[in-house]
Amino acid sequence: MYPSEEKSYWDEARAISARGGKSLVVDFEHLIEFDFELATETISRPYKYIEVLEKSIFEVTGQEMHVRFKNLPEIKMVKEIRSDQIGKLLGVEGIVTRVSEVKPRINLAIFQCRRCGEEIEVLQSGEVMKVPGVCPNPSCGRSGPFDLLEEKSEFEDWQRIRIQDRPERLRGGEIPRFIEAILRDDIVDKVKPGDSVYISGILRTIQERGRKSTKTTFRKYLEVNYIESKSRGVEDFEITPEEEKMILELSRDPLIVRKIRDSIAPGIYGYEEIKESIALQLFGGVARELPDGTRIRGDCNVLLVGDPGVAKSQILQYVSRIAPKGIYTSGRGTSAAGLTAAVIREEDGFSLEAGALVLADGGIACVDEIDKMRDEDRVAIHEAMEQQTISIAKAGIVATLNARTAILAAANPKFGRFDPKETVSDQIDLPPTLISRFDLIWPMEDRPDPKRDEELARHVTEVHMDPEVRVRPPIDPELLRKYIIYARRNAHPRLSKEASERILKFYVEMRNKERDEEGGSVPITVRQLEALIRLAEARARMRLSNEVTAEDAEEVIRLMKECLRRVGVDPETKRFDIDAIMTGRPKTKRERLSRVLEIIKGYYSEKGKEISEKELMELAKEEGIPSSLVREAINVFLKSGDIYEPKPGHYMPLH
Repeated sequence: MYPSEEKSYWDEARAISARGGKSLVVDFEHLIEFDFELATETISRPYKYIEVLEKSIFEVTGQEMHVRFKNLPEIKMVKEIRSDQIGKLLGVEGIVTRVSEVKPRINLAIFQCRRCGEEIEVLQSGEVMKVPGVCPNPSCGRSGPFDLLEEKSEFEDWQRIRIQDRPERLRGGEIPRFIEAILRDDIVDKVKPGDSVYISGILRTIQERGRKSTKTTFRKYLEVNYIESKSRGVEDFEITPEEEKMILELSRDPLIVRKIRDSIAPGIYGYEEIKESIALQLFGGVARELPDGTRIRGDCNVLLVGDPGVAKSQILQYVSRIAPKGIYTSGRGTSAAGLTAAVIREEDGFSLEAGALVLADGGIACVDEIDKMRDEDRVAIHEAMEQQTISIAKAGIVATLNARTAILAAANPKFGRFDPKETVSDQIDLPPTLISRFDLIWPMEDRPDPKRDEELARHVTEVHMDPEVRVRPPIDPELLRKYIIYARRNAHPRLSKEASERILKFYVEMRNKERDEEGGSVPITVRQLEALIRLAEARARMRLSNEVTAEDAEEVIRLMKECLRRVGVDPETKRFDIDAIMTGRPKTKRERLSRVLEIIKGYYSEKGKEISEKELMELAKEEGIPSSLVREAINVFLKSGDIYEPKPGHYMPLH
């Protein structure tokens, strides 16, 4: 049995022993080549044969060492584990969703009889502590009491993790199953929530207990022999030569971008710009790490804000199914971990549990009703969307988890329907700092329009009459999924000089639009510039190109302009004002808020006393400022400390 022609596993074991290692990792393929019958028996009766191998190593090296097997011939999903595999060595793949703290577990307990002082060794196995029945001293023979001698007992590190089926391995409607796994000694603390892992482990069971008696059912768990963290990128998807040929042929189609767009939620009528944005999001830009360690994200984030019944949820569900790694969830989250991560209190301590954004690492998270997320998520999601990590420090657990995830989110307007006369921030229950982290924001309005209504109604009725024809996408969903994987794996586009100049020209022209006006608004910022670059790279990827062309730049600029036209304008002046998104307050609104403060200060300077809310409303009304804005100004300036309330309904400037 050998890892190479020159070196045997015995040599490897001696080398590990010399450097103080605790485990010898054996490739199971080598064991099969060495002795097929021994390999078969090891899978069927792992405890017996692993013990034999470990004794042999001890005889050679003089040191106790674990034998750990990797690369088992069959790898199962969690949902495929059954009762006929109990006691056998299994290979299992999944994603880590929960990790407990590391604890000391007793292996060999030394007890001392209180009556005669006799010391008794009791080997421990299972979850319940075994204690001596009677004192083995012939002159004593009593049944205790016994004291545990911790300083003489033998302990090892112990940790429990939970793994579940990887979402990308499931098909629509399948529920991911989970199983707990126990790590011991030198393999604890090797993984964190969100990691994709391969495990070699022995399937064991523990009897479930009711309130008054034990049950006839047992809970499964894995006693881990070997664990390895794997990449969660697109590298681990298999594409056959035939599929590669179809993908390359498809990429040469001059209408490929339109075909990909039209293959997204084909059963839903219209929304061409939104579908194109989602197509760009699925392919994504190129993530880059700068020499100083700064990471620039390549994933695009898209927000849909829409009226009831405009198919937001259906679009999100469809995208989660065709994306190579897609998770669909609600803003409230489906577990205690919510969208980001949480420290969970369990019977025996605390565990760190991954939320949807961590589980979707390397893919896309489709978050419906994002405006209803938990307060803890509101804080953590800012970091997740920009730095693409989630940091947590609670109950002694300090960790940073990867969340390299594109976010496709949907939100409902506070007052039922989207109002184009108001800013996005005023209409959804999300802070402007979070809204500004979306590359594209699309309102989905249900406006009466005779022509569009007729086309929509005809589309819906025809879908019911002949769904096979009307809902057939230009590209088969499974092929599109493979096309996305291939593009993300093989295409790493960079800006051409022409594309760079076009994006630069657009940015400078937009910035200078308001330059001539005193105190003009800011139409666009560097954040939108970076978004344009990501979107342009994504469009090049859709063509499997390693170069972003001027046409790519023009098309994403068109998309960005249309997006800004819908949500990035001052409702009063109708001019581009990115602060409508970035802060929720366009220039005209900021000026009016400031004018309310000036009225309060002017009143105090003139009369030397506080102004009542009624008087303030009247003075503001004379200048055309509505009462709703006056109330907003009062709240803003009370929070900022510019004014205070000496008595209810009366206000004074602080300085």
